[in-house]
Amino acid sequence: MFTQRRLAPSRAPRAWRTRIGCLLLGLAAWLLPLAAVADAASLQARYAQLRGQLKPNANGHSLVVESTQQQDRLTGDVSAVLEHPFSAVQAALKSPASWCDVMILPFNTKYCHAVDGADGPTLLLRIGRKFDQPLDRTYKLQLAWRNVATTPDYFETRMDAADGPIGTRDYRIALAAVPIEGNRTFVRLTYSYGYGFSGRVAMQAYLGTVGADKVGFTVVGKDAKGEPQYIGGVRGAIERTAMRYYLAIDAYVDSLRAPPQQQLDRRIQAWYAATDRYPRQLREMDRPTYVAMKRQEVERQQQLIE
Repeated sequence: MFTQRRLAPSRAPRAWRTRIGCLLLGLAAWLLPLAAVADAASLQARYAQLRGQLKPNANGHSLVVESTQQQDRLTGDVSAVLEHPFSAVQAALKSPASWCDVMILPFNTKYCHAVDGADGPTLLLRIGRKFDQPLDRTYKLQLAWRNVATTPDYFETRMDAADGPIGTRDYRIALAAVPIEGNRTFVRLTYSYGYGFSGRVAMQAYLGTVGADKVGFTVVGKDAKGEPQYIGGVRGAIERTAMRYYLAIDAYVDSLRAPPQQQLDRRIQAWYAATDRYPRQLREMDRPTYVAMKRQEVERQQQLIE
């Protein structure tokens, strides 16, 4: 009598699952470098495209600032040459804690502390006004942080938040970098967020009061005297924010060349000096007020405050 032999029900499927899992892991390990290479090539192509515009301006910065407004989304973009080696930029910005040292420099960031959350590192931010402000009167913003790529010729970090203050949402901050000639680094910083009705009302209120005379960096024409006219409104606002973060990155990376006990004061002073070179766009307060405020806020951010 013929007897059919039956395989153990779990051995074959388990073996195939193991093989498929190994295949997928191998495929992921193969695809990730390819994605990084593609992004590096894209950023190098952008550098080649903008190279003619990336010449030092009157303030010594080689950069191009752009912005877009699409329905309910604003995006600010800074493409720039950093006078620092790629390895130094990559080493300086590869941890979430270092990004808090960057983010705290703009005047309206009142607190930043990096924590390890269930889904990975998170930056706990508090956003407020330009003057000294208690944390209970500020707005919370939690940015999920991750390194997208860290290779010998490409670096990218991204931060995002689903919700923000005053009707804003879907925050996205990304920094990508590649090495270029002269032992320098080309970076692209992108800052964007979405907004709804309450966010639109808040922006219009700002633009109708303290932000009425503020401008951005994109030149839209010339006045009767031949002087450049800069973009205003919400695009001007997003350009100013992106520029503040870019100058904070530059100041932070540069400060790491100093002895540890001098680094904090060096980057605080450097950020103020850099922003003060663009008085029409970025000047908000005098140097002593800013320096005293930031020293207090940096000391406060060493403690975890929910």
